[in-house]
Amino acid sequence: MAETKTIDVHHVTRVEGHGDVFAEIRDGALRDVRFSVVEAPRFFEAFLRGQHHQEVTHIASRICGICTVSHKCAALKATETALGVDVSEQTRILRRLAYHGEVLSSHILHIYFLAVPDFFDVPSVLSLVRSDPEMIRRAMGLKKLGYDLSAVVAGRHTHPVAMVVGGFTFVHNTERLAEIKERVAAALTEMRETIRTLKEIDLPDFERETEYVSLQHPERYAFYEGEIRSSDMAETVPADRYREVLEEYVVPHSTAKYARWNRPEYMTGALARVNNNFAQLSDGARTAAADLGLRVPCFNPFMNTAAQAVECVHCLEDSLDILATLLETGIDPEAECRPVTDRAGSGIGAVEAPRGILFHEYEYDENGKCRYANHLIPTAQNLANLEADMRAYGPTIAGESKETITRRLEMLVRAYDPCISCSTHVIDLR
Repeated sequence: MAETKTIDVHHVTRVEGHGDVFAEIRDGALRDVRFSVVEAPRFFEAFLRGQHHQEVTHIASRICGICTVSHKCAALKATETALGVDVSEQTRILRRLAYHGEVLSSHILHIYFLAVPDFFDVPSVLSLVRSDPEMIRRAMGLKKLGYDLSAVVAGRHTHPVAMVVGGFTFVHNTERLAEIKERVAAALTEMRETIRTLKEIDLPDFERETEYVSLQHPERYAFYEGEIRSSDMAETVPADRYREVLEEYVVPHSTAKYARWNRPEYMTGALARVNNNFAQLSDGARTAAADLGLRVPCFNPFMNTAAQAVECVHCLEDSLDILATLLETGIDPEAECRPVTDRAGSGIGAVEAPRGILFHEYEYDENGKCRYANHLIPTAQNLANLEADMRAYGPTIAGESKETITRRLEMLVRAYDPCISCSTHVIDLR
């Protein structure tokens, strides 16, 4: 009689939001596997309609409590395009700095608190608090620095109200910038310890050739700005043409849309960015990649956590350069905010959230009120690729015990660092 193993996880722990894993293995062969997003739809695109652009950009950051700078910047860029507002170069630099703070805090959250317990075979970070309190103190310190860096630039990290259409609501204090610069420099030592911790970890040996999608910028590692790059193509695509290349579609078992481009699925996020933009990483980040055995192209999705650590080093080193420039040139009060006039128009904002490429699209009427909104979220774009990885990875572990298969599939889900709640923007009413 054929042996049947059924994996049915409600819900995967140590991820943001609610997602289920189902797999069926009969007689050593994988028969079915899927990842179901079971969150209730959020309806952000609907209730932004009728709101003035000043409210739209504030409300939009509430899509996520972790990637608030990303959603705020995407909304600001889309709205500024629609209203014909050209922010200053100083504003662009400061937004990049706030970005580095968010990427650092988000990546450290995933590395230490969500992923590392898997590597040490413990159920949660609470076990590590007892066994290795110094490691957790290091994690908390790095995460707090990320929050504080964003706060110095944007007033606060979570829902940064001081970033507005046209710039900022206050003049930045150079003394605070100098203070945070010293903390950023000191944090590089803590990141080197993080790299050493991850270097000792054995990740599952699994590869599946994948299409990687991210922003790419001609001058720098892309977070705040750039064009769309697929690893399958030599040419980039302007961000305002995202609808021409990225196709969203609906599946029966998920309240989040899926996405595809050149292949039936693609991956976005830290590993995609490192694969597509490796040469633009800072010197220390490339050294960290070598220490972690991350060589591009890398097709192991479990290495996404290593890619996040590499990006943390890059964000710290680039933040030092940005802060040095701002302190040398000084803050120009006249460049802190540009005038804004209500008008009809539409715009698209594309940025790299910690979990991948993010699009906000808005149309405004002549009074500056939103007539249409659309959001394309990184986790939603990753779902089809996650399931493809599960289908390819499942047969390699089908002979293991049910407990081991369950743990390995959960590890694969967590490797993507999904922000499941943000992804739920569709409902099928029958």
